Amino acid sequence: MARASWAQTINYEEEDVSDMLMEMTGGRGPDSCVDAVGLEAHAPGPIHYYDRMKQAVMLESDRPYALCQAILACRNGGTVSVPGVYGGFDDKIPIGAMMNKGLTIKTGQTHVPRYFGPLPEHIKQGEIDPSFIITHRMRLEDAPKGFDIFTNKEDGCIKVVLKP
Repeated sequence: MARASWAQTINYEEEDVSDMLMEMTGGRGPDSCVDAVGLEAHAPGPIHYYDRMKQAVMLESDRPYALCQAILACRNGGTVSVPGVYGGFDDKIPIGAMMNKGLTIKTGQTHVPRYFGPLPEHIKQGEIDPSFIITHRMRLEDAPKGFDIFTNKEDGCIKVVLKP
C-alpha cells in the first residue's frame, strides 16, 4: 500500500534498514523516525530468538527492535516519535546513541477518542475515503478465515471488512 502511493519501502527481512536509510539520505540519516510498531516488533536473525527467550522467562515484556532501529537511524538532532505501544521493561535500547545524537523523543499512544470523533463526519462529507485499504469483504461467519489471511499476510490482505 505504501509503495503504491508516495512512500519508499524497505523490507527489514531482505535489506539492512540502517544502511538503506543512510544511502537514501546521503549518509545523514532521516530527520525523523517513527516506531509505530511497539512491543511486538520482529527482528531478523539471532536477536529475534534472544527477545523471545527473554519474554518466555518473563525477563522482558516487549521486543524493542523497531525503537532501537529508529534511534540508530535518526540523524543527529533528529526526532524519534513512538506512538507504538510498549507495556513494560526492556533492555538493549541504545540510550548512549540517543544521548550522543541529541535526539528528541516523543511518545504517547494516539488519542483515538479525539481523532476518531470527527472522522465519520469527514467520511460522510466525502472529504476522506478510507475504502482503499479494504482488500477483503467476508461474511461474519468467515471471520476466523479472514483473521488467518490478515495475520499471515496472504492474498495481499490489508483490511478485512466483515458483514453480518
